[in-house]
Amino acid sequence: MPTAKRIALITGANKGLGFEISRQLGSLGMTVLIGARDKKRGFAAAEKLKTLGCDAHPMILDVTHEPSIGRAAEFISREYGRLDVLVNNAGIMEDSSLTPSTTPLETLRSIFETNFFGVVAVTQGLLPLLLRSDAGRIVNLSSSLGSLTLHSDPASPIADMNILAYDSSKTALNALTVHFAHELRDTPVKVNSACPGWVKTDMGGPQAPGTVEQGADTPVWLATLPADGPTGGFFNSRQPVPW
Repeated sequence: MPTAKRIALITGANKGLGFEISRQLGSLGMTVLIGARDKKRGFAAAEKLKTLGCDAHPMILDVTHEPSIGRAAEFISREYGRLDVLVNNAGIMEDSSLTPSTTPLETLRSIFETNFFGVVAVTQGLLPLLLRSDAGRIVNLSSSLGSLTLHSDPASPIADMNILAYDSSKTALNALTVHFAHELRDTPVKVNSACPGWVKTDMGGPQAPGTVEQGADTPVWLATLPADGPTGGFFNSRQPVPW
């Protein structure tokens, strides 16, 4: 997909994986809107990207606050008239020491509010703008921890990683990907889930084997798919992940 003059919004983009996805899309010539809840951090991230040669602009956006989403949609419509790429990157994880039986309901609700309901709200709010694009792309940042197939396999490397709230929120996110892709199958908009792998971020920790550059590769690939690219899929390292 030609990337020059394309408009991309990345949520949770002021640091870590979201920042790197923004940097890589910006380096391809896209205008990148840096979605961040914190105004100061969002502006700082955009300024840093500008020093790297990116056309970056801060976008104050809290995915759990519908008025914030509405203001973002109004701004994008007024300033650009459309949106070409939406990367739903913002996400949180609970304490991994919690077992399914000890995970408080409030923790589940909090994780789902950001990781699932927030993605639904942002996608619904910005979809009219994406439908104005001749090549709209929605990329949902998921995780292999959301794969029911891998969790059900005793030999899988993630079989013992039972992080109930986070894992199930990503399973739900994958369902969202499938359903939106089906609804939009006759439009130019493609919808896919991306697993960045275990990378060195605040969430992944310093012990993670992958870099943010490596983690951003698959989301950026999905954000720039050609017209004959896949939709409704789940990918890691540009290869399919089992549901």
